[in-house]
Amino acid sequence: MNPVLIPNRLYFRIGDVAEIVGVKPYVIRFWESEFPFLAPDKASSGQRVYRRTQIESLILVRQLLHVDRYSIEGAKRKLTELRREGKLKEETLKLVSGEIKIGSLVPKEDVLPISLQDKVKSLQNLIRDPSEQGIEVPGLKFL
Repeated sequence: MNPVLIPNRLYFRIGDVAEIVGVKPYVIRFWESEFPFLAPDKASSGQRVYRRTQIESLILVRQLLHVDRYSIEGAKRKLTELRREGKLKEETLKLVSGEIKIGSLVPKEDVLPISLQDKVKSLQNLIRDPSEQGIEVPGLKFL
């Protein structure tokens, strides 16, 4: 994963933040309503202004929601878990630097209910060699 380039400034406006994070401004405003720690400061003009640490947090939220495919509730639980383990800042910095990608799109096998796991395994066996299931396919030979 490529590092995220955050300019060396004290404050950022929402348009700049949206460009850095890679989402539209309305998405950031929605995330603010779901994740209270993302709430930006307000300039005297009333505009949202973000600090670098808030941008890093937004990048982590984007990773969890858009790449790792967590639900909002799942992302909240993951953030709580990282915070409880004392790994939140460390994981955020690794993500921003491009060192790691949190999570994976491939679900773990134990995520599926047991009955569904059994069905998947039987389908995999059927695909490997249908003759084991008593199914003859003309012209199909397995080694």
